[in-house]
Amino acid sequence: MPDGSSTAHLYRPKLVTVLGEGYGVAAFRADVVAAVTVAIVALPLSMAIGVASGVGPERALFAAIIGGALVSALGGSRFQIGGPAGAFITLVAATVARFGIEGLLLTVFLSGITLTVLGALRIGSLIRHIPHAVTVGFTSGIAVTIFASQLKDIGGLHLTGPEPGALIPKLATLGSAIGTVTPSALLLGLAVVALIFTLRRYRPNWPRKLIAVVLASLAVALLHLPVVTIGSRFGGIPHGLSAPHLPPLSWSLVLAVLPSALSFTLLGGIESLLSAKVADSMTGRHHRSNMELVAQGIANIASALFGGISVTGTIARTATNIRAGARSPLSGILHSAILLAFMLVAAPLASYVPLCALAGVLVVVCWNMAEKGEVVRLLQSWRTGSVLLATFGFTIVEDLTTGIIAGCAVAAAIYLFDRLQQRA
Repeated sequence: MPDGSSTAHLYRPKLVTVLGEGYGVAAFRADVVAAVTVAIVALPLSMAIGVASGVGPERALFAAIIGGALVSALGGSRFQIGGPAGAFITLVAATVARFGIEGLLLTVFLSGITLTVLGALRIGSLIRHIPHAVTVGFTSGIAVTIFASQLKDIGGLHLTGPEPGALIPKLATLGSAIGTVTPSALLLGLAVVALIFTLRRYRPNWPRKLIAVVLASLAVALLHLPVVTIGSRFGGIPHGLSAPHLPPLSWSLVLAVLPSALSFTLLGGIESLLSAKVADSMTGRHHRSNMELVAQGIANIASALFGGISVTGTIARTATNIRAGARSPLSGILHSAILLAFMLVAAPLASYVPLCALAGVLVVVCWNMAEKGEVVRLLQSWRTGSVLLATFGFTIVEDLTTGIIAGCAVAAAIYLFDRLQQRA
């Protein structure tokens, strides 16, 4: 089996390579099974990410359908699954709060252009050299931030004003509203968390998140529980994709959203290449990093045109794709087609999904996102521990970009210190 290392530098989508090698009925059948499996995982997770980001579930589904199909069709990895990712929740929510939906779409659009340019300039190999401790630090910081953002919905809390974006004020506001907790929402959300963890232990091959969300929705409908649902907050989801349109373009708005667009670009590049690297370790193949960045960029441009949020390679869905027996990027394209079929046929069912259940899903995502074993291992060395803590601290107190810059700065300072020690 070729590992792809001899062509890793090429701007050639892996789909073209696969079709050139020969693609038969057996491979197609395997890809169909993998696509169904991944779609079952992606459906509740995408809706949860959309709700948590403050944009509604439909915009996350747009990203999974349009962006996911393009990532697979044009990407440099055979098995990468693209779509909305939990790591972007805080960035998307902050951008919407500051610039509105149209400002978010422009941010995603500009981020896509930047990712495409970075890939064309062969920057992909440089992004892969970001220190591991920095990656673990900002991932854990994002996990903590997302977890805090789910406390309101999982507890059914009622706030008198808007929920603060910063972590410390957010926790203070939520703490002051603890007396408004909705018992049925809290119990249902915790039941979803418990069920997902239980199924992971005893039935690891079952679609845990979908089962938990479906059962929670049935409980709400049958027992008439007083909890907030997708229908009561967002009015449901549409029966298809929105018509493509350019986001508003003005120099003042472009300059205003540019820092956010750079944050989207940085996180998107790191997440997508990290996911592709995980796929390599699981399959023994090599992805084409620059082609992958170009594909991620085009996917984000297209997602913005259709009203979707940011797109990146997703580790959990990519790993699920591989474990389900995928043979080619066609599985990712088919997974997007299945999600589109859901919107066309079964969109009204989404109205019954309780937000506390989706919050429970994201609590599990946060637990899995935080690499607890790696955190313990890195803290055993003062060098890697310092980089980790700097990245983690600035990520939760300030933002992702500041955290990454702080972590890289500490790593560079330690490197220079060690070089000076060696010369002394």
